[in-house]
Amino acid sequence: MGVVRSALASRAVGTVTQPHHVDHYLEKLHPMWTAEAVRARVVGIERETDNATTVTLRPNGAWAGFTPGQHVEFGVEVDGVRKVRVFSVSSSAAAKGRTFSVSVKAHPDGFVSRFLNSKLASGELVHLSQAKGEFVLPATLPDDLLLLSGGSGITPVMSMLRTLVDSGRLPRRVTFLHYARSRADEMFTDQLDAFERTEGVDVVRIYTREPLPGAELTGRFTLDHLRAIGVDPTAALTYLCGPAGLIGTVREAYEAEGAADQLRMEYFKVPTVDPALLAEAAAQAVGTLSFDASGAETANNGNTILEQAEAAGLTPEYGCRMGVCNTCAIKKLHGAVRHVITGEVCANTDETIKPCVNVPVGDVAVAL
Repeated sequence: MGVVRSALASRAVGTVTQPHHVDHYLEKLHPMWTAEAVRARVVGIERETDNATTVTLRPNGAWAGFTPGQHVEFGVEVDGVRKVRVFSVSSSAAAKGRTFSVSVKAHPDGFVSRFLNSKLASGELVHLSQAKGEFVLPATLPDDLLLLSGGSGITPVMSMLRTLVDSGRLPRRVTFLHYARSRADEMFTDQLDAFERTEGVDVVRIYTREPLPGAELTGRFTLDHLRAIGVDPTAALTYLCGPAGLIGTVREAYEAEGAADQLRMEYFKVPTVDPALLAEAAAQAVGTLSFDASGAETANNGNTILEQAEAAGLTPEYGCRMGVCNTCAIKKLHGAVRHVITGEVCANTDETIKPCVNVPVGDVAVAL
C-alpha cells in the first residue's frame, strides 16, 4: 500500500488531477482513502477527570507515526466548519498496534477541547497532521532523567515515560515529578499509581491545593522539592511541560543553579494573542505588505500577515492559526514584523516567520 500511496502522490498524478490534489478525489470514494492527508477514526474515549479526556485514534496508512513528546494538529468538522487545534500525543510509541492517543483538558475558551470532551463520539472522523515537534528525548539517553510537569502538561512526558517502560530502555534513574491541584484533578491517576510500583521509576506527585494528609511535599515548585527527592538539576537532563507560571519558576531556578543547559521546555497551553498589541499595530499601521511570489500587495491595516494575505485573495497554508504548528511558516524577504503574542520586533532579512502571529511594521515583503 505504501508503493501505491507514493505513486498517487507523485508529480505525474498531480498533473492529471490539477487543480485539485489526488486526495480530493480519493476522499469522495472513502473518507479514509488518501495519498498524503492523515485521517483517523475515533476508536476509544476515556474520561481522565471531570474535564479531561483521552481519545484513542486509528489512523489511515498515511500516518508516519510519532516520537514521544510530539504533537499533532487535531481537526474536527462541526456544522461544516473545520476547527483545528494542537494536542500532544500521550500514548506509548512502543505499544503494539497502530492506534495512538491524545489527552486533552477542556478550557473555557477552547472550542475544540470542549467539543472533544463533551461531544466527540467513537467512530467519528478526525483530520490530523503528521506528528511534529522537537520536544523529544535524545537518541542516547542520559543516566539521570527528570520528567517534570504541571496540570495537563503531563501529556507529552507521560508519552515519554510510557515508551521508556514499554521498550525496556529506562535510564539508570528516571524521576517523574508532577504537580496537580488535587488527586481528583490529576490526569492518568491509575497509570501513575502503577508507575509508583515500577522498578527503576521514581514517581513524585505534589498536590498544590488539596495535599493528601501527611504529605511531605506541598505547594508549588521550589528547588527544595528537588533536593528533597534527591535530584541534582546540574546532573539530571530535565524535560518540563506545564503552564507558564511553572515554566518560568523552574527556568529561573535552573538558571540560578547554573543548570540552564540541562532544561528542555514546552508550554502545554497556547499563549493568547495580546489584544493590546493588535490594537497598537492597527493604530500604527503604515506601509505596504507585498506578496512577492504572487505579485500582489496591499496597504498594511495592522492585521496579521496571514489575515491580510487572505483578504488579498491569497490562500496560504495554515493549521492552528496560533503560532504553534508551523504550517504557515514563510520567508520574510525584508522589513520588520511584530509578534502579537510576545511583542518582539524582528527586522532580519530572509528570516522565517509565522504569518498567523506576526503583523507588519512599515513596508514588508514576504514569499507568498
